[in-house]
Amino acid sequence: MNIAYVRVSTREQNTGRQLEALKKHDIHRIYEEKVSGKDTNRPELKAMLDYARNGDVVYVESFSRLARNMLDLLTIIDRLTKNAVGFVSLKESVDTTTPVGRLQLGVFAANPRRLSKRVCSLTTTFSSTITSEFSSKQN
Repeated sequence: MNIAYVRVSTREQNTGRQLEALKKHDIHRIYEEKVSGKDTNRPELKAMLDYARNGDVVYVESFSRLARNMLDLLTIIDRLTKNAVGFVSLKESVDTTTPVGRLQLGVFAANPRRLSKRVCSLTTTFSSTITSEFSSKQN
């Protein structure tokens, strides 16, 4: 099932642009909220993470709609991955349902200017998994 997460920071903002971008992706369920992304304590984000199941794919218009920092982004994607849920970000053209998409995310996440030691540790683990998956599919 294709699931979308749509977020804007204030009640005055409009989610229309994000919803329009997601239309062509056969979305079956949309989680939408108007709340700051400063942390991951968001009701619709929690509901989406609790709902997503093995084989589902979560779509966002951009990384920034899901998380405001790399640590939160990787933590959320890690949770999805552990539940065999794919992740697609339209703006960044990242699709973790493909080996190349998982590799792209690992490379993007490895940018040292954006990461703390904690994120580096998570990235190393994530990148190792991606590299071994990619290598095994190439052979």
